[in-house]
Amino acid sequence: MHPDVLGWAATAVLMATLIRQMVKQWQSPHPETVSKWLFVGQMTASTLFTVYSALLGATVFVVTNALLLVTAVIGQLTAW
Repeated sequence: MHPDVLGWAATAVLMATLIRQMVKQWQSPHPETVSKWLFVGQMTASTLFTVYSALLGATVFVVTNALLLVTAVIGQLTAW
């Protein structure tokens, strides 16, 4: 098995988990109760990890971290 298969599988599981959490937050009567600092930290870390992964040429991690950045932005917008 190629190691990238494990990376893509981990990406799929992580994204499914985060998407489910975003839907739950969106449906919540109080989505603003989630700490905004959570999303600021996630956006910062995801941006840095995306750049780092790109510099290493690690496609799986570039995509994964870019998707994590998108979920953080959506989470922040939902919290507002």
